[in-house]
Amino acid sequence: MRVSATNTASVARDSQAARRVGSGSFSLGEGANTAPRVGSAQLQTIGGIDTLVALQGFEDPAERKKRAVRGGRSALDALDTLKLELISGNLDQSALNRLRALSGSLGEETGDPGLDQVMAEIDLRVQVEIAKLSRR
Repeated sequence: MRVSATNTASVARDSQAARRVGSGSFSLGEGANTAPRVGSAQLQTIGGIDTLVALQGFEDPAERKKRAVRGGRSALDALDTLKLELISGNLDQSALNRLRALSGSLGEETGDPGLDQVMAEIDLRVQVEIAKLSRR
């Protein structure tokens, strides 16, 4: 593709001639119906801040279930790791820290009673393990 420069002198001449030709004035007739001016205070916004905040808070129930299942699996994996570390005698503080980090996200409601019950049982087990290991 080739780009060529425009002749700026001819553009300037054309715009000056257009200004001279259009020197007349524009006016509405006396009988013309004009719409009343609407100030910016009278305008209604379609999507206000409240609407945006409400939409941000809306979450698809399927996404909540997926997140809960991921959190439950992570908690069960952390409990398995803790069990293996206890059996081997190599208990590390990082396992306890991981359980504490996971315990906050397990109590979220998903809307599915069965899943909520399973998540509550996993959360209870995590809390019991944290309590037992915190005493040491």
